[in-house]
This record gives sequence, C-alpha cells and structure tokens, in this order.
Amino acid sequence: MSTGAIIGIVVAVVVVVAIIAVALRAKARSSHLRDRFGDEYDRTVRASSKREAERELLGREKRHAELEIRDLTPAEREDYTSRWSLVQAEFVDRPGAAVDEADRLVTALMSDRGYPVDGDHDQRVADLSVRHSSTVEHYRLARSVRAKHTGDGDASTEELREAIVRYRALFDDLLSDGSGTPVDKSSVDGQVTDRADTAHPHDARPATQ
Repeated sequence: MSTGAIIGIVVAVVVVVAIIAVALRAKARSSHLRDRFGDEYDRTVRASSKREAERELLGREKRHAELEIRDLTPAEREDYTSRWSLVQAEFVDRPGAAVDEADRLVTALMSDRGYPVDGDHDQRVADLSVRHSSTVEHYRLARSVRAKHTGDGDASTEELREAIVRYRALFDDLLSDGSGTPVDKSSVDGQVTDRADTAHPHDARPATQ
C-alpha cells in the first residue's frame, strides 16, 4: 500500500472519529439540558428550534452562574412562611388583593435569594428556570392571571384562587432552594378553599345527598 493511500486512510479515520466525538458531545449537551430544565427545555425548543433553544438555555446557565444566589437564614424562612399565611387569610375577603400581595411577596423572596427583579418579566423567568424549572411555569401562569386582574379586572375568583396556588408552588420552591419536596397542588388548593368555606359557610356547596 502506498504512503498516499495510508495517509488517506488515516485522515478518513480521524474525520470519522471527529464526527462521532462532535455527535456524542452534542448528545451529552442535549441530555444535560433536558435533565436540568425539564419541561422548560421542551417549551423553549417548541418556541424556536433545538439548536437555538439549546443556545438560549446554555446562555441562561452562564448568566445564572454569575448571579450571587444565597440561602435564606432560618429566621428569614420563618418570616416568609408567616407572611404567606397572611396572604392566604386575605384571599378569603379580598382575593384580588391577595394575588397582588402574593406577587409582591414572591418578588421580594426572589430578590432576597439574589435574583435580579428590576428587569423585564421574561428575564426573571429565564433566571429562575435554571434552578426552579419545575415551578417556573406556575409563575408564568400566575402572572398572566394577575395581569388580567389588574388590566380589565376580568379575572374570576376561581382564576385568582388558581393564581394563589401557582404562586405558592414557586414560593415553596424558592424557600427550599429547589431541592425540597415539590408542592402538593391539591394540598395548597385545599388550604385556600378551606379558609374560604370557614369564613363564608353560606357560600359552601351543599353536601350531595
């Protein structure tokens, strides 16, 4: 076999190995992003393309790494938990005001954890999605209900109740640093409903005979 043929074979092997390495690296990157962002990965891919979505998510990781995220002290956690109880109590008589206060409380909690809150909503969501991907969609939906409420005041009591539940999901996740037990939506839902029924028993539905 001539020297030229040997060189050609070596070059071909190197090219094939390089292609395989690139493919494996891309697969590993996709797997990492899918594991880290969960449903947020799929949502971002649907909004653009896989390549653009992964570039966006990698950018989020890079930005998040530059943030100074800190843990809350036990006293701060206790204070926030007490303040949330007041939000739930307020929902009984003033559901709209309770949603507004829930939004302010979650924003304050984000700020205390080290997340920038002065930017636009999309940037806030992007920052949260890195460590709180399982609950960031709850935040999106809660904010959309609040916007409906503050805009034309057309949000129903049921929608406002659902917003409280969704705010609570992110609230609990931020308190536990994204590593605690996911919030039980039915449990939180029941707390809000029980408070309303206790305060206004005449509004409760009659038991089924």
